[in-house]
Amino acid sequence: MSAEEKIRAKAQKYIYSSDEMDLEDVIGALLSERKLTLAVAESCTGGMIAHRITNVSGSSNYFNRAFVTYSNESKIELLSVAKELIEQYGAVSREVAMAMATGAQKNAGVDIALSTTGIAGPTGGTPEKPVGLVWIGYADSNGSMAIKFNFGDHRLRFKERASQAALELLRRKLLKIENQK
Repeated sequence: MSAEEKIRAKAQKYIYSSDEMDLEDVIGALLSERKLTLAVAESCTGGMIAHRITNVSGSSNYFNRAFVTYSNESKIELLSVAKELIEQYGAVSREVAMAMATGAQKNAGVDIALSTTGIAGPTGGTPEKPVGLVWIGYADSNGSMAIKFNFGDHRLRFKERASQAALELLRRKLLKIENQK
């Protein structure tokens, strides 16, 4: 067995392409093959996930819409996130990330939705919710979930890493790969 084969055997679930495809291309192929539709609800990533998805030719076949819900009011109005949920847990929380994904899925009428809510920095953090914190949510017909990450205090790098993590979460869900983080 070659060194490459040994590495592939151990790291297979982490490899999304071996032919220079970007993660958004891989996601597009998976959604197309499965005839599934997608929406995204972005707060701290400000539309970066939607930007990446729509860079793929043919994305209109599976990508329905994006909600950029930066304010609490927009989360409530556009995604049906309960005001009480935001008041109890804060906009940057597991609960709100899940509600955002569920709201996007239902309001867009799609199979799957992703969401992001976090603190991109370099200001705005607290000891409980530091700069770099992001919750990435996922919803489909089976329910919703969210995963917590911290991507540091460099704003653009934070947005790039959060969008990559969201797309990787989606890839793993589509391929039924466990251990999301």
